[in-house]
Amino acid sequence: MNSKILTSTDKDKTKSFDYSVVEIFAGAGGMALGLELAGFEAKAVLEIDKWACETLRHNRPNWNVIEDDINNIVEDGIKRYCNCKNIDLLSGGYPCQSFSYAGNRLGIEDTRGTLFYSYAKVLEELKPKMFLAENVKGLVTHDNGKTLDTMLNVFKNCGYKIYYKVLNALHYGVAQKRERIFIVGVRKDIYTAINEDYQFPQPYNYTLTLKDILKDVPKSECAKYNLKKREIFKYIKPGGCWRDLPPDIAKDYMKSTYYMSGGRTGIARRLSWNEPALTVLCSPSQKQTERCHPDEIRPFSIRENARIQSFPDEWEFKGSIMQQYKQIGNAVPVNLAKEVGLSIKRYLDKQRG
Repeated sequence: MNSKILTSTDKDKTKSFDYSVVEIFAGAGGMALGLELAGFEAKAVLEIDKWACETLRHNRPNWNVIEDDINNIVEDGIKRYCNCKNIDLLSGGYPCQSFSYAGNRLGIEDTRGTLFYSYAKVLEELKPKMFLAENVKGLVTHDNGKTLDTMLNVFKNCGYKIYYKVLNALHYGVAQKRERIFIVGVRKDIYTAINEDYQFPQPYNYTLTLKDILKDVPKSECAKYNLKKREIFKYIKPGGCWRDLPPDIAKDYMKSTYYMSGGRTGIARRLSWNEPALTVLCSPSQKQTERCHPDEIRPFSIRENARIQSFPDEWEFKGSIMQQYKQIGNAVPVNLAKEVGLSIKRYLDKQRG
């Protein structure tokens, strides 16, 4: 099945924006673009990385891109930076960090010094109707679940009914195995008015593979393997990994990991056209998590990785080639963000009747 590559005309075909969103930790715009396609108008987009901000400004010159440290925003109050009254949605993917626990209070002050604290303080200030937070799947078990419990308690104390679920981008029109936790909060007065639980989006009835999405990809910069790695990948068939190597070459390449237990199938991994991509990473050639092109001895290019993350071809990334790889690898897949955004929109629509 052929995938649908998003273009700016997709945005034009949607209704005029129904709801507003403020996004923090925006990165290169995967979440913000997906929410835009779902019908959310960005009132402010906050990001600290210089090149990610350049990417945002280049692609959406109408967006209010705030390039600053979130800690400064929290200290001053976000309303000093933008017209953020009566916001419908706060979104963002803050990094997962450990907390210093103060007894059993599990309040917002217990998270001070972390980026989650900043997210929660912006939530307290804006009091949007709903919020959306995205994080790595490992948050579920991080510190034996204490980290997630703390977050959920803080959100509840801010006045929100909380829902969370691990979603795989593969199930939402993205040719990539990428699992992330999504936390959605509904302000309690909104929940009372609607009197229904929020529902996460339903998975598609199909999944995509690389051959579905990597046709006629625009030419772009691409990282290169060194000579030793190119020699290694000559032995690896599509869909294979280090296990395809002759034993003597495998031992030399794997070093001590050759004798370790476990599959270690990410090492010297060449993908095939008939499978989805593995999680797109910030670096194109990490030894433990390699993703070689099915036919050619090279990593995926900038535009190929962007396609795998469901970015439209017209979405351009700024900075050096490594900065671009980093921005793409850190992004929320656009189509996954769009589907979550549509589920939030459907919920808010119920208040309108």
